[in-house]
Amino acid sequence: MTKKPGRKIITFDWAIKTVLRDKANFDVLEGFLSALLPRPISILDLLEGESNPVDEADKYNRVDLLAKTLDDERIIVEVQYLSEKAYLKRLAFGAAKTIVENLKLGEPYDHVKKVYSVNLLYFDVIRGEDDDY
Repeated sequence: MTKKPGRKIITFDWAIKTVLRDKANFDVLEGFLSALLPRPISILDLLEGESNPVDEADKYNRVDLLAKTLDDERIIVEVQYLSEKAYLKRLAFGAAKTIVENLKLGEPYDHVKKVYSVNLLYFDVIRGEDDDY
């Protein structure tokens, strides 16, 4: 098993995954998200950040933090330190998967909940030859 190199500083990634998950600290998370998004945000709950594949051929989706607002919207927060090939495509997949998982079979499409994806990247997003965006 390969061990990840340890960081000797407290990172925002660590804060997102630990401190801001505590309901007592929702006001800090709400302030952060309200500063980034165009309106005040009120967090109702933090949801499971990892989806389970329906069958073994499905891709799974894991995010650092998935919040549910009072308006029943979803906010994905990701902190990414290392560059990743096709990162923007992974980001789009994660948002789409979150939308699909929150729409029940037979529900009309006007019930689709809004999903915000907040990504804090410690690298430049460089478009490759196969990128369409």
